[in-house]
Amino acid sequence: MTLDAPPEDDHPKRRASDHPDSPVLSKKREVIGEIANLNIQSPTTKEETTEEIKQPSPCSIYRYLRDMEMDENKRPLGNYIGTVQKRMTNDMREILIDWLVEVTEDFKLISDTLYIGVSYIDRFLSVRPLHKNYLQLLGITAILIASKQADISSPPGERLCFMTDNTYTISEVIQMEKDVLQFLNSDLCYPTSRNFLRIFIGIFHSHTSALRCTKPFDYLVAKKYDQQLEFLACYLLELCLLSSKCIKFLPSIAAASAIFLSRFILEPKDHPWTQELECRSGYKASDLQECVLAIHDVHSSISEWHVQAVREKYMKSKFLSMASLTAGEIPANYFDPIDQ
Repeated sequence: MTLDAPPEDDHPKRRASDHPDSPVLSKKREVIGEIANLNIQSPTTKEETTEEIKQPSPCSIYRYLRDMEMDENKRPLGNYIGTVQKRMTNDMREILIDWLVEVTEDFKLISDTLYIGVSYIDRFLSVRPLHKNYLQLLGITAILIASKQADISSPPGERLCFMTDNTYTISEVIQMEKDVLQFLNSDLCYPTSRNFLRIFIGIFHSHTSALRCTKPFDYLVAKKYDQQLEFLACYLLELCLLSSKCIKFLPSIAAASAIFLSRFILEPKDHPWTQELECRSGYKASDLQECVLAIHDVHSSISEWHVQAVREKYMKSKFLSMASLTAGEIPANYFDPIDQ
């Protein structure tokens, strides 16, 4: 399959077949139609202790991921929309990512699959011009590749084609998979913001639980807060994933910013960044300011967006309805240096 732009009428929508047994029938969607209608200080340490080599510590894993995310050959361009992809708009990407959130939910894929898939999409589109008629094909192919890497099982290619209303054939998916893998040079490993969020959540839980549980009855309160923090941070991070304005941010900065904003939303009167988080992450509050404000802007306006899959997902009770929470204006002094 060629990546050159085909004539507008050279890729007609194929007739959808009936799959009454499909668990994702209600989410079948021709996203191509929607798109077509749119005009730390983290110092690097080369010497690792014998114990770290045997069983890597969270700190050594964090340093490794921070080093990996700085690889310019794997980082997507923050401005590829309108430059490399001259006929693509932010709305087109938002529609695609929003739909992929639905797809991963319906196939019960883990969240890492979504993040990895979006990473492949952005890396590919940062270099290879692609006609808008093939964006949805790239989307399902990226999810297919990501699921093979991160999930227990992968969705059948035929079912993924059905999710596009059979706009594409399985042979086109196979060819696109070859194209993407060839482009990535089979180098599929690049840390996502979800990887870093998992580390930051672990840091926060391990270093604050003792402080919050000074009384026996505080345990349940602390546990509920921990759950709220994690689900809210996941919600904010998926909003970040959705917004084209956030492509430019490093995964670690996006994850740290999600923690910052989550703590502010849950406890607006307390400083959302701590010395412990600053020390462990290598980021000062001022380092996160641009990303925090970008996510805050998306969070404050998402109810007015034309894409609602992420918001609806986190309105569910299993995520403690975290999408229902609102955020006020962040005080400017929250980005000032933390008092020692």
